[in-house]
Amino acid sequence: MELLISLISGAVGGNAAGKLVGKIDQGPLINSISGIVGGGLGGQVLSMIGAGRLAGGGMDIAGIIGQVASGGVGGGVVLAIVSVVRNALAK
Repeated sequence: MELLISLISGAVGGNAAGKLVGKIDQGPLINSISGIVGGGLGGQVLSMIGAGRLAGGGMDIAGIIGQVASGGVGGGVVLAIVSVVRNALAK
């Protein structure tokens, strides 16, 4: 369940980042895919650095907020990376 929350919040975070920062917007499909990847990675990274309770420590409110935050931020970061790579390849 924790992974699903991270993936969904990643997709939302990727699309939100794309809309907020027009330069990195790659369209809804790429934004969502990047966000899903980033959401999954965001939870894993937080677990590896020792903040596992925030990334997936349970279904209490703190755990859910941590999953949503890590997924959303991870989605935005991966979208920014994808945008930089795609723009560099286009030149």
